[in-house]
Amino acid sequence: MAKARISIGTWAYLFNQEQPTNDFHVILHKLQDLGYDGVELGSFGPHPSPVSHPTKASRQKLRKEIADHGLALSGIAVDLWAFKKPGTSIVDENPSAYLTAFLGWCAFAADLDVKTIRVDTVIDWDYFEKDGKELGAAKGLDRIVSAWDKASKIAADYGMNICWEFEPGFAFNKPSEIVQLVEQVRAKGNNNFGVLYDTCHAHMCAGIGANQPGTKETLPGGALELLEKLKGKITHVHVIDSDGSLNEHNTSTHNPFGTGNLDFDKLAPALRNSGVPNDWWCVDLCFWPNAWQVTADSKKYLDKLREKYAAV
Repeated sequence: MAKARISIGTWAYLFNQEQPTNDFHVILHKLQDLGYDGVELGSFGPHPSPVSHPTKASRQKLRKEIADHGLALSGIAVDLWAFKKPGTSIVDENPSAYLTAFLGWCAFAADLDVKTIRVDTVIDWDYFEKDGKELGAAKGLDRIVSAWDKASKIAADYGMNICWEFEPGFAFNKPSEIVQLVEQVRAKGNNNFGVLYDTCHAHMCAGIGANQPGTKETLPGGALELLEKLKGKITHVHVIDSDGSLNEHNTSTHNPFGTGNLDFDKLAPALRNSGVPNDWWCVDLCFWPNAWQVTADSKKYLDKLREKYAAV
């Protein structure tokens, strides 16, 4: 088994920062100096996107810039959050706007040699108790499965895997729903579709049951038990700690390593044996203030962890 490679998501340096790092080159330079193996592109705001790099030539130049810093792209998170209103929604009967945008992101990502593209369910965790009450959760899930079936086939044309990041802030965040949704998309012949197993979201969904409509559903074994249920259906991994709380954005607090409740001595070896089709551990410091201050410590923590569990 290959040694784990360590990357970090660029969104950490945009959100909740006193001084956001808008210059992508600065991020590359700092991560190179800290010895990171890769970077995960948050393709929104001021960071590289089809808006800033509209031509193949501009994307090839960006790809070279990343490589020249000794880094690889572990994945891409794309901006599909506008697709929640009727007429453009992912849960529309015909989600053409969502899928057209997704196709564009795949073309952009492929030129950067990205192998994994991130999605989420877009709609809020309580959508089916409010705006989507008439549609209902069962039909809503069916429509997302249908949309992601098509998206998976689009991604496959570009040689990419899709990773669905489940989390407390979005719909379908109960353990049984997470397993059901990923199994239904894969059952349509989409082995390139799976979940993004984020350690803190897994804890909040399976161990805490945060933001779950109706009857709360947790697993006795928490994040580790959910990992076992998802074995073979995980296409990407994000690692960060959790103190069991939600942040001001109503999603999991991404606590720096060692400041939460997660047992990485159990999670790390389990992740290495969960069938993930890549060797990336991506640090996710989303919404953590002063992210640069803990970026170096995150690398040091994971260096020790991979030396114990993922050195060869």
